[in-house]
Amino acid sequence: MAGTLIAYFSRADENYFGGAMRYVKVGNTEIVCNIIRDLIPVDMFKIEMKNPYSPVYMTCIDEAKRDLRAKARPELVRLPGSIDAYDTIVLAYPNYWGTMPMAVFTFLEAFDFTGKTILPLCTNEGSGMGGSERDIKKTCPGAVVKSGLSITGSSAADSEGAVKRWLSAGGLL
Repeated sequence: MAGTLIAYFSRADENYFGGAMRYVKVGNTEIVCNIIRDLIPVDMFKIEMKNPYSPVYMTCIDEAKRDLRAKARPELVRLPGSIDAYDTIVLAYPNYWGTMPMAVFTFLEAFDFTGKTILPLCTNEGSGMGGSERDIKKTCPGAVVKSGLSITGSSAADSEGAVKRWLSAGGLL
């Protein structure tokens, strides 16, 4: 069996938690990815923008909205050389304006996902998966996109039970 890759975009700094702003050193999405890493054998790849969004939450969301409206594809710090060694990709990201951050689109458009299985995981504070599953299917024709997991970001550290059920349903646990 080929391997599993977690490709994730996560943002630390000032974040929104159920009505309040709070500074965090590790983003919610990365917290959930680390839970997965502790449960199953995976390789991890962090999707990082060459010019990251502001550490100030309100400025960040304005920048993300601007990129969404422009259908921008931000330049990444790096990309994996290949994803050929992986048959399954856990794609993890926060919900930015109803979909994935534009940097995740940059990552997806760099590879052919034909024949691969993608398990989407979206952290948010109540907006769920948004249209991200539809957007992944459109961006990755030929991939099998399984049902996503929506995790409330402020509960990321306590999500192991939900993560286990989702991994099991996705055939990874």
